[in-house]
Amino acid sequence: MGSRKHNTAIALKEARKNVASAKLNNCPTSPRKMRLVADMIRGMEVTKALFSLKNNGKEASIRLEKLLVSALSNWETKNEGVSMDEKELIVQTISVDSGRMLKRVQPAPQGRAHRVRKRSNHVTIVIGESNTAENTSITEVKEVQ
Repeated sequence: MGSRKHNTAIALKEARKNVASAKLNNCPTSPRKMRLVADMIRGMEVTKALFSLKNNGKEASIRLEKLLVSALSNWETKNEGVSMDEKELIVQTISVDSGRMLKRVQPAPQGRAHRVRKRSNHVTIVIGESNTAENTSITEVKEVQ
């Protein structure tokens, strides 16, 4: 491996040490409904995000709350000996992509049929420490090279 690639790989490993992620595939909610809740917690502190998800009436908030708890447990297993309360964790990125679509047929008058698309989505959440001086993103690492 060349020295440039090696240095970039080392920098990416260091950047990934302080972040943890969780992914939810084929969630049976439309991406549009899930994005409304995801936009609400993007960039929030984790404790505030958990509180707002618990007190939200939307169905998507229940699924995102479970996903956020999963990401927190992933962070705690990655950083052994450090509790969540000691660090100020934030929701760094949360992305909602469309998943598979189940296509069904709804009967219509006069022998016709309408297509019903039951949408699903994929949600990826990344949490990390709030101080951005320690966390270097992939774009910052490439700019250094």
